Amino acid sequence: MRLGHGELRALLPHRYPMLLLDRVDSVEPGVSLEAVKAVTGCEPCYRGIAEGQAPDRYAYPASLLIESFGQGAAVLWLLSRGPGTTGLPMFTAARDCVLLRPVYPGDVIRHRVRLEQVVHGAAFATGSSWVGTDQVAEFGSMMAVVRPADAVAERKR
Repeated sequence: MRLGHGELRALLPHRYPMLLLDRVDSVEPGVSLEAVKAVTGCEPCYRGIAEGQAPDRYAYPASLLIESFGQGAAVLWLLSRGPGTTGLPMFTAARDCVLLRPVYPGDVIRHRVRLEQVVHGAAFATGSSWVGTDQVAEFGSMMAVVRPADAVAERKR
């Protein structure tokens, strides 16, 4: 199964600038997923960098790399749930996350996510992220819980 950007928008509540996946190349519901994120120099995280800065200033923020992987895990979990199951997955914890090398504009990140366990409204995922043949991150354990959509809906002021 392959999912384009529009299908990801239909599954996830995230929108610009926080929808951090471009497509899903393969999914085996309940087991694994491979998703893609292309990093561009036009992303909001690079907006405040002055011209002439050292190349290392353009390293993609670790928090966004972790969030992007987490969105891949959320898509896998959402596609793995049975009919009639509702609610939004919410990231709750990460353990043993290792960033192996920086990612820069022009890199295409490939997230390989495995769903390890689903228990009572909580899911545990593991996996890795790659740029070409270079592993850039390893995720020992990420956890999410499901909450009713109306419990996390935007509050009007």
